[in-house]
Amino acid sequence: MKKIIRLFVTDVDGTLTDGGMYYTNSGDEFKKFNAQDGMGIHLLRDKGIKTAIITNENTQIVERRAKKLKVDFLHQAVDDKLEMIKTLCKQLQIPIEECAYIGDDVNDMEALEHAGLSACPANAVTAVKAMKGILILKSGGGNGAVREFIEYILNECTND
Repeated sequence: MKKIIRLFVTDVDGTLTDGGMYYTNSGDEFKKFNAQDGMGIHLLRDKGIKTAIITNENTQIVERRAKKLKVDFLHQAVDDKLEMIKTLCKQLQIPIEECAYIGDDVNDMEALEHAGLSACPANAVTAVKAMKGILILKSGGGNGAVREFIEYILNECTND
């Protein structure tokens, strides 16, 4: 039986980005996002799957990216990602088993452990890659990992 996914949640740094934080002498900050990941978010929306970004960071860069992608939910400066996911699931009236989550570091592990479907980029930290049941993607963060996970969901799961 195929898993049902109704909510897709992603981390930012190391997942939607390559994890690099670029600063200029004048204090400007830059992050690299992947256009194919963005198209993946669009494909999920077309299938009626809700999308969310949850991150510990709090930047205008992420706010602008979420707005451009028309993400359903953006939550920044979140210390407990699992609790935020539970709140979203309650709001959407879905079980956490219908949530897919992608993250790359130790602060994602609780959310990865409880989501119905979990994945990490190829360059995730060792502790995340060692988690039971996690889908380790071939692509790295910021280099198509989110899109790869989305394609897996669209091909292997259903939202019926």
